[in-house]
Amino acid sequence: MDIRVRIADYRQRDDAAAITALLSAYARDPMGGGQDLSERVKQGLVPALAQIPAALSVLASVDGEPAGLCNCFEGFSTFQCRPLMNIHDVVVLADYRGYGLSGRMLALVEREARARGCCKLTLEVLAGNGAARHAYRKFGFQGYELDPALGQAQFWQKPLTGAPAAERFDGKG
Repeated sequence: MDIRVRIADYRQRDDAAAITALLSAYARDPMGGGQDLSERVKQGLVPALAQIPAALSVLASVDGEPAGLCNCFEGFSTFQCRPLMNIHDVVVLADYRGYGLSGRMLALVEREARARGCCKLTLEVLAGNGAARHAYRKFGFQGYELDPALGQAQFWQKPLTGAPAAERFDGKG
């Protein structure tokens, strides 16, 4: 079995196709939400990634076939006053799970993050995704907390649809 892990080149047609196909497969998986990407996203994803200077995608292949993907984005730690690398997507197709692809991809992400002077790696994981949580712990990730009495940090989101917050609040609450 020939396993290869490398940084994707957004300008290469094969890499662009692999990124889109792998992320689409992840989106259809229950851990990715169970719904395919829209055609607009499929068409615009790689060109948009290519416009983000701090974007990084890592591809894994098995015997020449796309098998895994990590999409990452450089951020900034105000407490460390240094860049950080957020691992936004980790994808390993079902047929290739158990071959250590996520660990190999994360190792390459870590090497690249260190080369960029990053102080840490961050990611999010669903509480019910035991396999991913196990893999991330094995790689050295752990829950984030500043003070054990206050508990672990939680990842929250607010979709930006509808009216802006300033239009919904009258300043009284």
